[in-house]
Amino acid sequence: MENAERPDYLDPKILERIKRLDVRARLVVEGFITGQHKSPYSGFAVEFAGHREYSPGDEIKHIDWKVWSKTDRFYIKEYEEETNLKTTIIVDCSKSMGYAGDGWRKFDYAATAGASLAHLLQHQGDAVGLVTFNTKVCEVLPPSSRLNHIKEMVHVLGETEPDDKTDVGDVFVELVEQVRSRGMVVIISDLFADLGQLRESLQQFRLRKHEVVVFHVMDRHELVFPFEDNTRFIGLESDDEVHADPRALRKSYLEIVGKYQDEVRRVCDRLGVDYALLDTGEPLDALLARYLAFRKQHTRKGRMV
Repeated sequence: MENAERPDYLDPKILERIKRLDVRARLVVEGFITGQHKSPYSGFAVEFAGHREYSPGDEIKHIDWKVWSKTDRFYIKEYEEETNLKTTIIVDCSKSMGYAGDGWRKFDYAATAGASLAHLLQHQGDAVGLVTFNTKVCEVLPPSSRLNHIKEMVHVLGETEPDDKTDVGDVFVELVEQVRSRGMVVIISDLFADLGQLRESLQQFRLRKHEVVVFHVMDRHELVFPFEDNTRFIGLESDDEVHADPRALRKSYLEIVGKYQDEVRRVCDRLGVDYALLDTGEPLDALLARYLAFRKQHTRKGRMV
């Protein structure tokens, strides 16, 4: 697909569907913004949190003199800062993401989802960054809330061509070290990776207290295997070729794909990671709106999605 034919990664219809929905962090995050996200760290701004006893070195201006007048003891007022969510959107740009059945390539679908979420997050005052990867980290834009930052992200995505294999092992180890501030990590990938490596990689993000969301991008053809006639199947991340009658393969193929999806869901569930399937055969705006609405509802109830 040539650049001129690529979809608008900031599709107005998608943005219109999701603009009224919040992406709120369930876990505590760092940064600053009024009325959105709570910090795990005590500061002296925004919202009163409680008292603690005075310790040598504390600033006298934070002493609560009313409490002193009643107890004859010094207590410091503590406040809870409102914080800004820092989100890193990680987009898979391996060769398998270049597959397209009847519509967009998986990469175009992933890029549109990432750009739409970035637009939404920045609109509500949050900082958002971008990473693309295959066997290595390809491009990195650190989280920012600058007005032109989304344009830079879209430019990077627009210039990216899917290439090489998927490798979440060494790549995610590197990213875990780079994404230092606790926040949200959104992974958009077809997850053509070893399940053990994927589990270990997600666990490393969770051990560092990041909130993690996995968007599993699959082409509709990969999900329903619609092929009828004798077909030559060519590996996108290998040189393998298979000539086969699809009708003889369909049942076992769908069982394998379904089993892998179930295993990925279980891994995510055990680690407290959100999992959502992005089927390229469905309108992206509907999928994102449904997921964000579900997330918002469960966040309000104080339950893990």
